Amino acid sequence: MVGKPSEQSITQISVEELAQRLSSGDSSLQLVDVREPQELAIAHLDGFVNLPLSQFPDWADQVNTRLNPQAETLVLCHHGIRSAQMCQWLMIQGFTNVKNIAGGIDAYSTLVDPSIPQY
Repeated sequence: MVGKPSEQSITQISVEELAQRLSSGDSSLQLVDVREPQELAIAHLDGFVNLPLSQFPDWADQVNTRLNPQAETLVLCHHGIRSAQMCQWLMIQGFTNVKNIAGGIDAYSTLVDPSIPQY
């Protein structure tokens, strides 16, 4: 994933807020998980589109047709590092409402739903 550094700061959303938003059935949310398929096999949340960063060349040029640049977009990874990279890249692509899920699925498992396996 390449992109020049941006001066824009990344908005964070807590895993508790994510859980609240998911349970409210908010259908306007656009959910993206950038983890690898083998990570998804261990632990995942329903409703997320998987765009693995390792496969960036395969989906990068389709991102504006697969995702709505104006929709509120929440990005998930294991701990929040790769998702933050994706958030930066999406903002460079013109996405206007991108939020990084702080702590990733690891924090979600610890703080929200311990039935989700940790790895």
